[in-house]
Amino acid sequence: MEHKIIDANDVVIRFAGDSGDGMQLTGTLFADMSAVYGNSLSTFPDYPAEIRAPKGTVSGVSGFQVHIGSQDVNTPGDLCDLLVAMNPAALKANAKWVKKGGMIIVDMDSFDDKSLELAGFAPGENPFEALKVEDRVLVISPITTLTRESLKDSGLDFKAISKCKNMFTLGMACFIYNRPVDYIYQYLEKKFAKKHPEVIAPNKKVLDDGYNYASNIHAIPNTYSVAPAKAEKGLYRNISGNQATAWGLMAAAEKAGLELFCGSYPITPATAILEELALYKSLRVKTMQAEDEIAGICTAIGASFAGDLAVTTTSGPGLSLKSEALGLAMITELPLVVVDVQRAGPSTGIPTKTEQTDLGQALYGRNGECPIPIIAPHSPSDCFDAAFNAAKVALEHMTPVIMLSEGFLGNGSEPWKIPSMSDYPAIVPPIVKGEPEGGKFQPFQRDGQTMVRQWAPAGTKGYEHRVGGLEKNHYGAISSDPANHQLMVDERQKKVDLIANYIPELELRGSSEGKLLLVGWGGTFGHILSALDALKAEGIGNVGFAHFEWINPLPRNTEAIFSKFEKIMVCELNSGQFAAYLRSKLPAHNYVQCNKVEGQPFLVSDLVKAAKENL
Repeated sequence: MEHKIIDANDVVIRFAGDSGDGMQLTGTLFADMSAVYGNSLSTFPDYPAEIRAPKGTVSGVSGFQVHIGSQDVNTPGDLCDLLVAMNPAALKANAKWVKKGGMIIVDMDSFDDKSLELAGFAPGENPFEALKVEDRVLVISPITTLTRESLKDSGLDFKAISKCKNMFTLGMACFIYNRPVDYIYQYLEKKFAKKHPEVIAPNKKVLDDGYNYASNIHAIPNTYSVAPAKAEKGLYRNISGNQATAWGLMAAAEKAGLELFCGSYPITPATAILEELALYKSLRVKTMQAEDEIAGICTAIGASFAGDLAVTTTSGPGLSLKSEALGLAMITELPLVVVDVQRAGPSTGIPTKTEQTDLGQALYGRNGECPIPIIAPHSPSDCFDAAFNAAKVALEHMTPVIMLSEGFLGNGSEPWKIPSMSDYPAIVPPIVKGEPEGGKFQPFQRDGQTMVRQWAPAGTKGYEHRVGGLEKNHYGAISSDPANHQLMVDERQKKVDLIANYIPELELRGSSEGKLLLVGWGGTFGHILSALDALKAEGIGNVGFAHFEWINPLPRNTEAIFSKFEKIMVCELNSGQFAAYLRSKLPAHNYVQCNKVEGQPFLVSDLVKAAKENL
């Protein structure tokens, strides 16, 4: 049979194996290589939930999915064209995600009786028949044996050689999708040049041997070529959501002319933000790994009182612990950015899986009347803008702001055009200047247009004042007067409501009016947009799409857009928290829900099906 190179608009590849098989690195290298080549892409790292699940079991499978395309790619893809499964457990966990006619590469050396038993297959059972994947293109190769043969003269020990089998499979994937391997060479040279130069040549060799092996076997009938995407000119890099968040915060500090302080406690999946910020002391970034979540936010509040752009990062369980101190930041009206990279709960839940289940907590999870603005990024690269805008609102409106990211966004990545800081607006905090009016500073005297108080960092001469959790009057004196408490509660609420005048209006995509409006927030953006495109392709044109980034306050034109549609279908990875919020704010509409709480992103096909059912 003649070998063909098939031009493809897009392909989805999933690498899966045990935690120690290097699947995250393999997937990341394939993604970065494709980004350098010029493809549009989206990635989805899928980690085991346990710290060290039993080796060879389904619960211990680590996966990395990457979707590359010659046109815009909005999601990591529903089903994959190629699955690389390093053991039976990886095959069992991921076989259902392979397209009909797709390809599966497995390491036949790992399919021994013990490994099959650990994966849950019955004695003597054929795993390919049991999983009903015989109609896929099966490439059953002795990958471990071939890796050992490739590196037998490398000078590496037996254990180190075995760890190189992921590079062998990466070489095979590079051949199948006509990927240039130069980028991987450069990565190996940069990564190991100083500490472990002895592993550079062996890894290059096994990569090449995997590539050549794939080119010489007849089990791979065709290969595929995905052309570079046509993108706006500029300098691009592949960036994860957590890294983009850190950079957006640093950009905001630069625009505001302030130092940045981050006080945080490590927690999955937010830790990488603290780690990234810790690299940039040269940019006036100060980081502190606190002893717990409460200390993390309290140090940040102290830094804000001292005049820094203050940040604390966490996930859902940590946001619970920070709730009392968050109320303190709100009543003292100090700027603070709280980044919550959401994960599957409640309690510890499934800590490496993604959800949108912290919205109710972000809106209402504090004692007293405690309104706090909430912003949610829609993609990994958008985390930069969301973090920047969260900091801008916090600084200019003297309030804590919660940024609701997600594990899917924080760990995922996509190409990002590196912006010019001249394209970003100035950030002008209301820092006191000169002498206090009337000779005495009133810390809670407000601007009549925005209800924002002035910011007097600790130690500013002439502006000494009292802060704390007790209610105060405009002069900063403690007050238990009922009328004053009512006034201050109303003013703090009005300040948050007025932020709607300073945030973008809601953008409407698709039909401008019709039977159904798809509504989402946060990381569901790409999946809902892809569902809208799929509906259009089927000739269904009376569907619109509105995606929320600012949740509190809602954009000013929300009611105007909602009123143009018969039904509002709210799509979110929880049991209906945003839908309930919208019903409370804008009750005069017909809301329907599309919900999923599986620790996994939406499938575009599920959203299309739900939309059709509501038309």
